[in-house]
Order: sequence, then structure tokens, then C-alpha cells
Amino acid sequence: MSARIGRTAVCMLLIGASCAIAQNWAQWRGPQANGLAPEKKLPAEWGADKNLAWKVALPGKGWSQPIVWGNKIFVTTAVTENQTKPEAGNFNPVATSDGAASSGPGFPGGIGGFFGFGPPPPPPDKLYSWKLICLDGATGNILWEKTAHEGKPRATVNRNNTYASETPATDGEHVIAYFGNTGLYCYDVSGNLVWSKDLGVYPMQLGWGTGSSPLLYAGRVFIQCDNNQKSFLVALDKKTGDELWRLDRDEKSNWSTPYIWKNKQRTELITAGGSKLRSHNPDNGEILWEMNGAGRNSLTPVGDQELLYADSVDRMMGGRGPIVAIRAGASGDISLKEGETSNVFVAWSSQLRTFRVASPLLYEGCLYMLDQQRGQVRCYDAKTGKEHYSERLEGTKGFTSSPWGNDGKVFCLDETGVTVVLKAGPKLEVLATNKLDEMFWSSVAVMNESLLLRGVDHLYCIAK
Repeated sequence: MSARIGRTAVCMLLIGASCAIAQNWAQWRGPQANGLAPEKKLPAEWGADKNLAWKVALPGKGWSQPIVWGNKIFVTTAVTENQTKPEAGNFNPVATSDGAASSGPGFPGGIGGFFGFGPPPPPPDKLYSWKLICLDGATGNILWEKTAHEGKPRATVNRNNTYASETPATDGEHVIAYFGNTGLYCYDVSGNLVWSKDLGVYPMQLGWGTGSSPLLYAGRVFIQCDNNQKSFLVALDKKTGDELWRLDRDEKSNWSTPYIWKNKQRTELITAGGSKLRSHNPDNGEILWEMNGAGRNSLTPVGDQELLYADSVDRMMGGRGPIVAIRAGASGDISLKEGETSNVFVAWSSQLRTFRVASPLLYEGCLYMLDQQRGQVRCYDAKTGKEHYSERLEGTKGFTSSPWGNDGKVFCLDETGVTVVLKAGPKLEVLATNKLDEMFWSSVAVMNESLLLRGVDHLYCIAK
């Protein structure tokens, strides 16, 4: 084989691999972790008797998003006997043990427990099975089911959280399943365990539990483990689980997933903390720049070639906090001074006083933000920060699932199963409203021309 032919073959293999990744919803929020499926023509209308290809019951409980590679769907769950359900509309922050009474306003540890100073209740004294499940994309039938761990939980979770809230990630060869305080597990796509790792057990604010998903990039698994005891960011070799580098973090509990920002100048690993928003060199963890936050964070940032968009909220009560747009090429401490809304590296910022856990959507020149406790959507001009509109969406409750964009449309799935489809752009225009009768906190996955929506009990495949 000539050198020229050899180079051509290698290039074709790389292009093929890149296309394969682009066509798979292989991680949290899809191929670019931004909730966009630009090459697809997805359904915009559905219901119990319309455009529903299949619906299957999933064992246990979990808020992890499904992921897709080819015709295989991977999802995680945690299973126990007499399992209690999360309850839509219940935003009481009190943690309770699974199987115990989960109603009423009682504060663990008294009022001090409510504000994070008292101890949360102990973990449930019952056996759980933490599972990775592979389903057939055409039928929803289970192809294989593997138990990663069996035992009693080592930490408490909030009544609406689960012990399987972290979304797995895959590259078509490995599947990385992370269960927070329970451990990290790597399988091949046939269900064989390759390696596992115990990263430790750490207390979370108010015993709310964990939710930051693993990031798989350039042969590395990145884990952001922010907690109330010893926070850290770690990079592991995806093939062996060996630690490549680790960075201690001056942070308390956060639930944000790390984000790879490929901008016009470089590739950056972004960690949205509550104390600091930080950019790292993914090769070694070196901090490239940082910015003060408002206290805690559940949102994953999103960006394009020019700007990165990130958010944070007040640590204890939520609500107060800025959304910021950061220019590519930032360095050092880029924090805004008192009274500032922009600086040389911060293009714009806007203070919000609402509860937010759904990650922002950047689509066709607009940035969309959803509120957690009421059905409100905010739309900004992505370049200038001008607010185009801030409106309640009729018939909706709070948003926990992150929005997605496709074919000139913005999809907003609320916790009660109502999805409002908006026309993308600076004016609010509702195109459709769809309803499934179930609680939804998990975010969408895309499989070919279909949507995968995970409710509290079922996985739905929506297809024309």
C-alpha cells in the first residue's frame, strides 16, 4: 500500500468514526452535549394514541437520560422492593429514606437541617440493585441487563431524586455507568464488565443525592464530584479506569455535568461550580480561567465557536444568580465586579431570580431558559443578552428536563408530561402541545428519527 493510499484510508476511517458519533445520542444532551439534532426530522406531535411507536415499563427508578448507539439503547436504574415514587410538583427539599413517609413538611435535624446545618436522615436500610440495561431500539425489548452493584445505599437522596440519576456515556465500544456514591462501572456494548472504581462516599447538601453525569472525551472519562466534604475533578483512562489526573475543588454540592467547549481558539473542559465557573485544559486539568458563581449549580453550560453560556443560583434557597456569556480566549480571573454586567471576557450577563435546573438551549441565535417551579420560558438574543420574551406556557408546570431543538422548533417537556413545541426565534409562537400521563424529569434522547422520553415508570419511543 502506498503512503498516499494509506493516508487516504486513515482519513476515511476517521471521517466514518466522526459521522458515527454525530449520528448517535451517546451522552448527556446528545452528540455535542447541547440538545440539538440538526440532521434529523423529529416528530412534533404525539400522545397516548398518536405517533407512539412503543412504550415499555422499566424496572426500579432512575432519572438518567437514555443514550443510543446504533440500534441499542442504554439506560441505568436502581431497584428495590416496595419502591416509592417521586412525586411531580413536590419541591420540598427535605430528604427522606426510600420506603419511609415522604409527605409533610418535616425538617431533618430540625430547622437547621432544612438549611443544611443539621444531619439528613440515614440511608434506607434495604437492599438495592444498581443496573445497566440494554434495549432493542426497534421494539424496546431488553437485550441484556447487568447488575453493577448490590447492597444497601451508602448515602441518602431526596424523595424526588433517585439512586440512578447520572446519564451513562458510550463511544460504541465502552459504556460508562456512574451511580454517584455507589461507584463507576465500565462495560463493553455486549454487557461484559471491563473495570469498576469506587470514588468514595460524600455527603450532599441536605442529603439531596447526586446527579452529575460522566463525560467521555478523547479516551478519558471525566467525573465532577462536588459535595459537602471533599470535592474534586478527575480524569480516568476509559480502557482501564486508571487515574490520569485529579484536581481538588473548592466547592460544595453541585449537580452540573462537565462540558467540552470547542471554540474558535481551543478545546476547553468547563466545570460549572457554585463558587466558581472554571475552564480547564482537558489534557492535565490546568485552570485556564475562572469566574465567581452564586453558590450552587445544576445546569450544564452550552456554547458555540464564539461564546459560552453558563448559570448558577444561590446556594441555599436557589433563585438569585446570573446567567453569563463568556468570550472565547478568556484567561485568569474574569469575575464581574460589583455593578458590572460585562467586561473584556464577559460579553453580557443577566440576573435571574427563579429556580433553574434545566440546562439552557442555544439554537438559531437564541438562548432559551426554563424555570423549575413554574412553566416559564425565557428567550434571549444569544449575542447581546437582550430578552426577547419571558412567558408562562399555558398548561405546564415546572421544568426539570432540559429543552431540545430540531427543525426550527424548540421542545419544552414539563414534569407532568406536557411538551410545548415552540417556533424557534425571538417571538413566542406555540406550534403544538403534547401530553403523556406520567412524571418526567429525565431529558430527551434521539434515536434515528425518533424521540426517547423516560418517565418515572416507562420509556416511550415517539416516531412518525
